[in-house]
Amino acid sequence: MPVARHPATLLLGGLIGAAWLSLYMWDQSPYARYLDHGRWTDLGFASSLCRAVPGGDWLLPGALYASGWVLMTAAMMLPSVVPLLRRFERLAAGRADRAGLLGLLVTGYLLAWVGFGAVAHLFDAVLHAAAGHSAWLAANAWAASAGTLAVAGLFQFSKLKYRCADRCRTPLGFIIQHWRGRAPRREALRLGLHHGLFCVACCWALMLLMFVIGAGNLGWMLALGAVMALEKNAAWGRSLSKPLGAGLLAWAGVLVAANVQP
Repeated sequence: MPVARHPATLLLGGLIGAAWLSLYMWDQSPYARYLDHGRWTDLGFASSLCRAVPGGDWLLPGALYASGWVLMTAAMMLPSVVPLLRRFERLAAGRADRAGLLGLLVTGYLLAWVGFGAVAHLFDAVLHAAAGHSAWLAANAWAASAGTLAVAGLFQFSKLKYRCADRCRTPLGFIIQHWRGRAPRREALRLGLHHGLFCVACCWALMLLMFVIGAGNLGWMLALGAVMALEKNAAWGRSLSKPLGAGLLAWAGVLVAANVQP
């Protein structure tokens, strides 16, 4: 079906493009360091605010993190919602509130990833706090990176990964399960949220790699986003999972071998 007959897909494409453009402009600006979760409050304006605002040492980093994470999620993960959006657009084609329902669906999807981001941020903060109280962790930061790579690699071989990925590849099942049209706004939001939760369950381990390679690295964002979109949307995407898992495990092994003294 011609792309012109899918205005919602064009709108979503514009949203994805705007997210990438915003990330690029942020990365090229003097405030690029605020995209890196480890350097938000080291120096500059954010550091001054953290000292001046009550609770600023956690409130401001959280706000900066949320802004960057929403942009990252929109840029990297929204392509995965295109098949669901196109099916739902056809279903709602005759409704006057179609645009609002499509917006709620996308909002629900992003909310699932924002929730995951909050949990990941909390875990990362706990890890940094632990490193501050452990001389070994502080001196062996590579261990956290190797562990994250190993977890992400092992998850690529898990049954949960395949079950969630298979659900993400069949968006019609989500529509049948969650759309009745009786409470359209709530159902559209819940539809997007439910689909997003399955996508989180499918891709959470790969998204954790952003904490290893740098949350502000646009090249890695693009590469990971493309891999996850192909893995979930392409007919041959399932064949990527195990080779990718093996590569991540090998990467973890290289880190261990390079840092562990014989």
